[in-house]
Amino acid sequence: MKAYFIAILTLFTCIATVVRAQQMSELENRIDSLLNGKKATVGIAVWTDKGDMLRYNDHVHFPLLSVFKFHVALAVLDKMDKQSISLDSIVSIKASQMLPNTYSPLRKKFPDQDFTITLRELMQYSISQSDNNACDILIEYAGGIKHINDYICRLSIDSFNLSEKELIQMPSFGLLSERPESEIKSGRFVLDTLWAAIWCVEKTTNYRYAVLKAVDLGDDSDTTASVAGGIAGLIYGIGGEKGVPSNWIEQLACRNWLEDAAEKTAEMTC
Repeated sequence: MKAYFIAILTLFTCIATVVRAQQMSELENRIDSLLNGKKATVGIAVWTDKGDMLRYNDHVHFPLLSVFKFHVALAVLDKMDKQSISLDSIVSIKASQMLPNTYSPLRKKFPDQDFTITLRELMQYSISQSDNNACDILIEYAGGIKHINDYICRLSIDSFNLSEKELIQMPSFGLLSERPESEIKSGRFVLDTLWAAIWCVEKTTNYRYAVLKAVDLGDDSDTTASVAGGIAGLIYGIGGEKGVPSNWIEQLACRNWLEDAAEKTAEMTC
């Protein structure tokens, strides 16, 4: 009788596994149909109410964006645990640490002033409100971005790389132009595209070379070249030795329509 029940239980388990696999496959097919014809790369990871993990395009290494703030919090909590530091411990923040031109509810609450805050509140700002200034302060508190990256890797989570703070992703033009081509990314992440385009303009002396430099970077080169061309066009103008080459303009498809659209846009912005 016991063997009978075990056999029945095994059968139902197998059936349930097959059904779940079919449901996952159907969901993946629905996602495929939604993305059909779209110029987009989508990745999804979801826990179902049955305890299953749905992974879609999990082989692609997407930019972590603000998800990396979770990794930062783990490293901070690890330090606090090892050093018996309370969540209610007070941290002193200088006004100079509250950088402008970035998303920071914390800076809005404490504008242009030194202040104190608990670690608990600081992590709430970073995780719950995705505060960029709070995140960078926690990075330094944990021991720096390399320490955080090494700590997460020790947890056997190694299919990622943390290399920059939240606000170091915005280098000055001068520092950007000093970077070698091997460090310039031309991917689908908007900041990578922007910095790559600026780098191409900084490294060249006219419109033609700026655009060709962007194309030579490869990867998402059409987007990078478009952005680089926009920046170079503002700098060098049209025609002449440095501007948009006349023979390029002459070969444009739908040239009349584009010129008309450009004139109307210019009228609207004047």
